[in-house]
Amino acid sequence: MASSIKLRDRDSILTKEGLLFRVFGYNHPPNAYFCDAEYASKEIFQSTDPRALREGKNSFFYKFYNDESIKFTAKKYPQYMLFHEMLGLEFVGIREKDIHEIHNPQKRLTELLNQNSTDELLSAMQRTLKIATDQSGLSTKDFGVFGSMLHAFHHPKYSDIDFTIYGKKQNAKMRQTLQELYEDSSSKLTNEFASNNVMDGKRWLFTNFDVKDFIWHQHRKQIYGVYNDCEHSGRSIKTEFEPVKDWSEIVNEYNANHCITKRGWAKIKARVTADDDGPFIPSIYGIEPLEVLEGPRAAGEVIRVFSYMEEFRQQVYKDETIIVEGNLEEVQTPNPDAEGCFYQMTLTYCPRYYDQVLKTLH
Repeated sequence: MASSIKLRDRDSILTKEGLLFRVFGYNHPPNAYFCDAEYASKEIFQSTDPRALREGKNSFFYKFYNDESIKFTAKKYPQYMLFHEMLGLEFVGIREKDIHEIHNPQKRLTELLNQNSTDELLSAMQRTLKIATDQSGLSTKDFGVFGSMLHAFHHPKYSDIDFTIYGKKQNAKMRQTLQELYEDSSSKLTNEFASNNVMDGKRWLFTNFDVKDFIWHQHRKQIYGVYNDCEHSGRSIKTEFEPVKDWSEIVNEYNANHCITKRGWAKIKARVTADDDGPFIPSIYGIEPLEVLEGPRAAGEVIRVFSYMEEFRQQVYKDETIIVEGNLEEVQTPNPDAEGCFYQMTLTYCPRYYDQVLKTLH
């Protein structure tokens, strides 16, 4: 029986216990979703991290950081772990029968826009959205909200503005529009990564990807901005426009009959042949290997980069020469001679997370 529930990346799920999951990507088993546990109510989890506390819906929630979520879920709520048949591993996830409540970014934005009374952050959000739609010609229906606004526990004086933008064409249009707005000093929007000092004071853990490279790549993505709202709220507010696929663009690659096998660690130089799915999670880039710099010879047969890392969304573009380092995987179908058998470089949560890299040779 076909499911009546349709969810995609950045949709949110609340469980009866008070766990808030973010649906992660678009590749899921039937009637279930792989997720990232983002928040938990104070009744089941408390954090000493001063950044973690959130207040909303007559309750308090704490945000998970680093690997807290998977450790907590696996130990306390193992029913919210799903077996990934292709990888032979367990990941955080939820079956449809266990969904208590769904938080939809587009519906939530509509609710916020229809509210009669707004606090200073919601007022700033509405002004920012009007600038974006007026300049781009896009509709408010092309947008949603995620993060604290989605869950009704944003703080008017401290929270950021987090938009989703739906569709490949819409994302491309919004990026072009944001570049124009950043170049217009009267727009009140600037690129968050316009300054080389933007990462000062922040902890940096990547070993093969330096801060200067990170800033350069983030700057050209255009989706990270700052809205100058000093006239109204007295502060500048970080504002993001995160790409999400339109329903018509989604292809579920999960297939229990396929097997993904790790073939070692590799580092290669390659040319990007396709970037259409680069802005999304997972980010997928078609590549043509140019040189194996480290690892098995099979790395010279890789046809794509498959990344679940937020840092590497919209990271590289067609025809660029790149360096990629991570897990070499072989994707196998039941028929070993089938065209579906291929090699990929996968960037994801793993013991060598901060050794992974994807960057253009600029």
